[in-house]
Amino acid sequence: MTRLVKSGLVLAAALVLAAPALADEPGPGGSKPPVPKTGAEVYTMVCQSCHMAGGAGAKGAGMIPALANNPKLKVAAYPIVMVAKGRGGMPWFNDTLSADQMAAVITYIRTNFGNAYAEPVTAADVAKLSPKPAAGGH
Repeated sequence: MTRLVKSGLVLAAALVLAAPALADEPGPGGSKPPVPKTGAEVYTMVCQSCHMAGGAGAKGAGMIPALANNPKLKVAAYPIVMVAKGRGGMPWFNDTLSADQMAAVITYIRTNFGNAYAEPVTAADVAKLSPKPAAGGH
């Protein structure tokens, strides 16, 4: 009988050890994408794919304007409206980015890439120029 009990215990232990480990979410970062908070994070995760890592813009099938050394960024209203409402090939982001995220990324591009427009843009500035769209679109 002891041999039967030992065999049963060995079999039970083998089954427990063979069971798959259950993680909270699959993959190294889980299934939920990270939410960018800082201007640099928003730029890297949202803007950089078009405007490039150094804000140099791009030319190819279309023309992506440079953000580097861009005098149009001096007046904060211009980038607020561009980011929030888009224009031409620039998509709008007022339905995907929060006012805080837009303010952070606009402040970031206005103080980086050779730009020296130090006055920060606030979420209140963004909200004044970019009300959230009504249900059903722009």
